[in-house]
Amino acid sequence: MSVADDTSEEHGGHHLPAVEDWPRGFGEASWWPFVAALGVAGIYAGAALFIMGHGRHSIVGADVGPYVLIGSVAVFLAGLYGWLYHAFVATWWEHGTEEYSPGSLKLAMVLFLGSEVATFGAGFVYYFFIRSGAWAPAHLPDLVSSLVLINTMILILSSVTLHFAHVALRKGDRSMFVQLLGITLLLGIVFVGGQVLEYVEFVQHEGFTITTGVFGSAFYGLTGLHGLHVSLGAVLLAVIFIRALYGQYTAERHTSVSTVSMYWHFVDVVWIFLVAVLYFGAAA
Repeated sequence: MSVADDTSEEHGGHHLPAVEDWPRGFGEASWWPFVAALGVAGIYAGAALFIMGHGRHSIVGADVGPYVLIGSVAVFLAGLYGWLYHAFVATWWEHGTEEYSPGSLKLAMVLFLGSEVATFGAGFVYYFFIRSGAWAPAHLPDLVSSLVLINTMILILSSVTLHFAHVALRKGDRSMFVQLLGITLLLGIVFVGGQVLEYVEFVQHEGFTITTGVFGSAFYGLTGLHGLHVSLGAVLLAVIFIRALYGQYTAERHTSVSTVSMYWHFVDVVWIFLVAVLYFGAAA
């Protein structure tokens, strides 16, 4: 009997996160979420090093931040691939969610979103802290533009299409479900593209970067964090869209659609708060 089997029997059939689990992982023992989290932490470390390398008194070399950022993105994507494949594709492709109750999976998503509220809340606290000081910043671009308004409407519309896609699935209208789900995915991709375009406009034409004072770091930190979440949401939507094309969802079997919908509606609400506080609030 192998070491992994011995460990499984000693702990009631549950595999602990040990070397034998790598890289496949067994249920809750997978290491992939930690790899993805390490990549995300590295992304913000790279951004911080970039700021420290381009300030008035540089602490580190100017190239350190970009290298750390690129490496961290690679680690994050690798961890995300492993996590999504083994948790949402490999097992569920064959067995669905029969091994887990729908209620427990939805509760897990609620708990995860609770941690996300704390994460974004910390960013908002930082912004309110600098907002209460000397205001307005010396260099503040025109934040409230037609681009951000259109992008906001796109994200809100994607939340609406996803809701009615879920409704259609529950009513047994698979064709409408697939169509609306595909529209939702497309709108999410367009939103991310719009945010990238906004960054390009700010950097190239306004000279507004992450190193432009404390407001620049707050702006790009919060909007970048949200953009990362939307990108992850788009990946999740792509997974369930492909599964929908294969007919793997029915009116009785749609737990992953429900959990991804919860996540997508969450990032939608967060963006509305961001626009109200960071865009309109900063310009007020």
